[in-house]
Amino acid sequence: MYFKYKDINLSYEKQGTGEKELVILPGWGDTKDTFSYLIQLLADYYTIYIVDYPGFGNTAFPNHDLTIYDYTDMIQEWLKSLSLKSPVLLGHSFGGRILITLVGYYGYNYPKIILMNAAGIKPKKTIRSRLRARCYKLLQKIAKIVPKRWRKKYQQALFNHFSSADYRILPSKMRKTFQNIVGEDLKSYLPSIRSKTLLIWGNDDTSTPIEDAIIMKKEIKHATLYNFLNTGHFVYLEQLPKTLELIVDFMDQP
Repeated sequence: MYFKYKDINLSYEKQGTGEKELVILPGWGDTKDTFSYLIQLLADYYTIYIVDYPGFGNTAFPNHDLTIYDYTDMIQEWLKSLSLKSPVLLGHSFGGRILITLVGYYGYNYPKIILMNAAGIKPKKTIRSRLRARCYKLLQKIAKIVPKRWRKKYQQALFNHFSSADYRILPSKMRKTFQNIVGEDLKSYLPSIRSKTLLIWGNDDTSTPIEDAIIMKKEIKHATLYNFLNTGHFVYLEQLPKTLELIVDFMDQP
């Protein structure tokens, strides 16, 4: 199924026919296929909606850059079109960014939300990261004096060494959007969240560290944190049975 938002045809899928509704906002680069096991187990009891973001799955990327606010506006318009009664929204990683912006910045009042290994808190710059950034800028300047026959290889080597894996695998037309997204610090939106919030995290997550979850637990008024030991960024894959139990318990609470 598709939802038309401006120049974007947003692909989404609906599974299940249960009375209670669960909307899944996946992480950056993930699609409905990533959540297939979780959805299969929940679809007998709930109605589940999940999207493919622009550039991933069946949704094409537009011919312009996007910000986190563009994504949030798009998701909100999509949710309005579904005419849902009282959905529980689940955001994993980048999906958590959208969810925090949706309820914390725009103030949409969803009774319950689940933030799973959610992104949104910008890491503090360390001395090492500052030196790394300065070193990259200096080496970029040096590229101007490298002979033309070697310049492209030199610049590619710099790019491969200094950029993140997520950034490297993106098509060039999506890289500015990625920069826009990771450059936004959403911490100031957390105290404005009034939804009952379940935080599900992996203690060994290196993408969105457990320290982020602790900050969210402190800043969000009605938040509960469940922390998996010896688990990384994808708790719904690494700890499927317990994650399933947490979601069901949370959805069935009054």
